[in-house]
Amino acid sequence: MAKLIFVNLPVSDLEHATAFYEAVGAQRNPQFCDGTASCMVFSETIHAMLLTHDRFRAFSPKKIADARTTSEVLICISADSREGVDDMVAKAEAAGGIVDPSPVEDYGFMYGRSFEDPDGHIWGVMWMDVEAAMAARGEPAGA
Repeated sequence: MAKLIFVNLPVSDLEHATAFYEAVGAQRNPQFCDGTASCMVFSETIHAMLLTHDRFRAFSPKKIADARTTSEVLICISADSREGVDDMVAKAEAAGGIVDPSPVEDYGFMYGRSFEDPDGHIWGVMWMDVEAAMAARGEPAGA
């Protein structure tokens, strides 16, 4: 069985955050949603758990970082193509996100952009041509 990842993010407005993540392509899984949490599914293995601050505090005694002013974590999700990167970032912008808070990365074989959600969490979106990346490093294809 493939390992799953659940990124738990504290959000100040659960309804607004849920709508934002739906706008960028995640699907809400109602099985794991209530008035304190929304499970947003990006793929069979990648989920973002949006948690109200009160719910988040149940999992950690530490102070919740203000992601608008403090780096807490950098999250990166892959895309199937360069166009897929641009599409997700455009959807984030249309939903009210801040586009490219980090520099755009374009190495030919790898392309990445980023967006900031309404709570300040930064998501990188990255595409990479694995064979071209290996060739750039001097490694044989399929190694």
